[in-house]
Amino acid sequence: MKFKTVLTLMLIVFCSPCVIMAADEAPSLQAAPQPSFSAVGGGPKTITLGSLDPNTGFKFLIDLTSRGAGISDAKLSEFGDLDHKNPQPLAILSSTANLDGTPAFSMATRSLILDNQLQLRLDKLDWTAGDVETDNSIQIARFEAIIKDKTTGKPVIKLTKTYRVTPKNYDLDCNLTIENLSSDEHKLQFEMTGPAGIKRDDPRSDSRKTIAAFRDTKGEIVSTFLDTNKLKKATTPESRQLAQHNAGFIWAAITCKYFTAIVVPTPDVNMNFCNWITDKSGWFANPDGDYQLNSGDETVGIDLKTTNITLATAESKTLSFKLFLGPKDKSLFDKVPMYQNLGFVNTMDFMACCCPAAIIHPLAFGILWLLKSLHGFWPHNYGIVIIILVLLVRLMLHPLTRLSQVSMSKYSKFNALPEVQEIRKQYGKNMMEMNRRIGEVQKKYGVSHSAAVMGMLPTMVQMPIWIALYGAIYASIDLRGAQFLPFWITDLSAPDALFRFKAISLPLLGTLDSFNLLPILMGVAFYLQQKLMPAQAAADPQTAQQQKIMMFMMPVMFPLMLYNSPSGLNLYIMASVFGGVLEQYYIKKHIAKQELLEIENFVPVTSKTGGKVKKPKSKPFFKI
Repeated sequence: MKFKTVLTLMLIVFCSPCVIMAADEAPSLQAAPQPSFSAVGGGPKTITLGSLDPNTGFKFLIDLTSRGAGISDAKLSEFGDLDHKNPQPLAILSSTANLDGTPAFSMATRSLILDNQLQLRLDKLDWTAGDVETDNSIQIARFEAIIKDKTTGKPVIKLTKTYRVTPKNYDLDCNLTIENLSSDEHKLQFEMTGPAGIKRDDPRSDSRKTIAAFRDTKGEIVSTFLDTNKLKKATTPESRQLAQHNAGFIWAAITCKYFTAIVVPTPDVNMNFCNWITDKSGWFANPDGDYQLNSGDETVGIDLKTTNITLATAESKTLSFKLFLGPKDKSLFDKVPMYQNLGFVNTMDFMACCCPAAIIHPLAFGILWLLKSLHGFWPHNYGIVIIILVLLVRLMLHPLTRLSQVSMSKYSKFNALPEVQEIRKQYGKNMMEMNRRIGEVQKKYGVSHSAAVMGMLPTMVQMPIWIALYGAIYASIDLRGAQFLPFWITDLSAPDALFRFKAISLPLLGTLDSFNLLPILMGVAFYLQQKLMPAQAAADPQTAQQQKIMMFMMPVMFPLMLYNSPSGLNLYIMASVFGGVLEQYYIKKHIAKQELLEIENFVPVTSKTGGKVKKPKSKPFFKI
């Protein structure tokens, strides 16, 4: 025991200086300063502005919540959700969980950073809400929150948020007024939720995006976007930013297939862009974590952050926003000068990833204009309008189609000549020599190298039109819910759905819940078209087999690719292909007639021709 006691005393003696030194050298840990301010509001309350009755003139109905003084829900009065089982007014905005798991209400004031250090979560506060006010059919709602000094109990900052809804207008005005009630200068910075909670308007795909528009140094409007795929992969705040180099911010939006919610902060005087919004970031929320397209809980939204706002004693400042809630309709955007000047048309997306936007967008806008114009002359049915559009396009392209079919027939007959077949067989391994000798035969018979290309020209010309038409039908709000036949094609923006069944998943087709007849009829039309195409003479059995495969590929490939596409697009393609079948039938009769005329133009054998058939030099193979 004595040995242990002595050892313990020795350890204490030797170690004590080290312990004391460590204590002296250790950094002092200070507790985080407690907030000296608090936010005061009222009790929970919901206020409703607008109406779902179109006869009132209101374009939407919105439910405002006292929690953060935001928008919990917004429904459009002129549009339904197209649910064939239980149709309801279309909800364009809805409350949802944000990235941090708290409810995200559109236009809610989330955080207040006071004097660069204090942060108050105002989206967890129930602001004091008044009753609905009316001013010449304009409905107004006000919310208030007071920031108090905890020590003195005196009010320091007063926040007043005002919403205004006007009939016959897709715009909602939102103003946030900040008043300095203290005797000191204060700096304030706000973080707020922009539009959030837009639902998918297409059960087959998720086309939602977050978009921001900017004005560049030339005054032109440019935009940038983040779709759901990019937002899902965004792991850092930087990857969620909506930014444009050397351009001033104008507006931010969330969009789905047909609708959009656009927030436009009012710029300072003599400014053509907003310089008091610093950060614009999109986000994708997925509360249940399954990422399934049909879950219904996934959504997108936008967060905004202001610059520092300095308020002197008794000074106030108002931050003004205008929120557009409505359809992505180019005619509407062109009709309202403000929408046109701000470039709201940038929210429209034609889903043409395989072609340059500089080609597809003008074509798609032209098709939208033509559809509207034709519908003005025939206002009864957009399906009839699409068929009329087919006839117009076919008539416009008929000279090119006839030229290409004649060229293809000519080139096919040329390839079937015995001497051409012999050259291919003899020089098949020497491509240079084979092409040289075939070129000599082409000169002999007056066949150009462009004949084969001409045969594919109508398809090459029509492909951008088909892509633009797909984009136009995809984006056209006019075709949403428009019926062609009451018992079959009841929505030209959706599959034709002859009858429905329990949803199943199949390879290549994905999830199916209906039997769609139009794609099958389209396949039949493609098969008939292929049968009427001039047959190409094959150089070898392998090429012949490839031609047989190609003959069946389009009748199978197109119906598979377009099975779940909008019925308006399938109606156009099917009508166009069937029109092409009739066109090819008459073109074949034209070719046969030209062949007979050419045979009659050959000079008969005489002693003057040396026993040889002589063909006039100036006569082409076919007269076009």
